Amino acid sequence: MNSLDINQIKEIIPHRHPFLLVDYIEDYVAGEYAIGYKCVTYREDFFAGHFPQEPVMPGVLTVEALAQVGAVAILGKEENKGKIAYFGGINKCKFKGKIIPGDKVRLETKIIKQKGPVGVGEAVASVDGKVVVSAELTFMIG
Repeated sequence: MNSLDINQIKEIIPHRHPFLLVDYIEDYVAGEYAIGYKCVTYREDFFAGHFPQEPVMPGVLTVEALAQVGAVAILGKEENKGKIAYFGGINKCKFKGKIIPGDKVRLETKIIKQKGPVGVGEAVASVDGKVVVSAELTFMIG
């Protein structure tokens, strides 16, 4: 297995705190897939307003975390080093559960298509084996 710590992730993707939403990569194969984790704590900046009485991680940030894991997979390819993976679209997105403080979110994105600088990733976020978000993410390498 190819694992990456936070510093190695930062060598591949340009995101930084507070917008870096991946704590570590458990396994990946450049150009094929990546599996990462986000350990959610009560101290996340977004919980101050979403929602003060019932803290829930915003779904769009979960999609972003999945995209960042996908970016590790695609930008890990030698020819993409130093580039940025931009969103091109979000399709078939489903929110099936919520993420709360204390959750360890498993983020998996598989690259299912790529032609030139455009590709598609199949992404799933889960907590304790239960799918909380799934989506098909289109990206563009720039």
